[in-house]
Amino acid sequence: MFESGAAADRSSWALVQLRVARFARAIVYDRSGLGRSPVDPAGRTTDRMADDLGDLLDHFGPRPFILVGSSAGGPIIRLAASRRPERIAGLVLVDPSDEASDILLGKGFRTIEKISIPILIGLARLRMLKYMFGFLLNACPADVRADMEREAFEPRVFRTQRAQERTFLDEISAWRDNPLTLGEIPVTAISGGLTGDGMNAAARASANASHAHRAAQSPHGRHVVAEKSSHYVPITEPEIIVDEIERLGRNTPVRGFG
Repeated sequence: MFESGAAADRSSWALVQLRVARFARAIVYDRSGLGRSPVDPAGRTTDRMADDLGDLLDHFGPRPFILVGSSAGGPIIRLAASRRPERIAGLVLVDPSDEASDILLGKGFRTIEKISIPILIGLARLRMLKYMFGFLLNACPADVRADMEREAFEPRVFRTQRAQERTFLDEISAWRDNPLTLGEIPVTAISGGLTGDGMNAAARASANASHAHRAAQSPHGRHVVAEKSSHYVPITEPEIIVDEIERLGRNTPVRGFG
């Protein structure tokens, strides 16, 4: 089961999903307000997003799941896993947001988010974003590219991101004093190895240190660096994510893996 980043929908996983589908059932979905899912009038707290994921797991259960979350999707799958750890066979956190990063929780990052989201909404209205993110579109199969051009750069996507941003950092910051409990769940944290995609050297170092810390909290943890990627690992090095999913599947009793 795949959980996308803050402003990303199911299409962001296309290159990973196609490869995983060769050996396991691979499920992607759109959170409320993204892709083809309607806006949630009740808001977009991390708690509520984890509840939605939990409902989806109930629908496809009871088999154990490997959850894969990118960027802001990382905390969402960790929270969902902490609520029902017995049904989770492993987590793959792909360049995740993490409360262990001081830069992520700092005032500077919050200020950048407050400034950038209105700009993104304006650019979406002007239909300019597909040109700015052409490298993402060009990497995808034709059908996925068509979906992304139609759905991924609409103003409502960034309004949804703004709704998530209102509480997201405060929610995960609270986990510093009250850590989520994942028990024996194996955790792989994958970091980008390069700067870029909005991350300078200091931000990249802080993020990667937080990822290493997160992996170390698991008795079966692994920290993997995608050396050729910055933040968009599912697009630039999907095979690294696929390898970790397959490794977890082969080491745990999950039906559907070879």
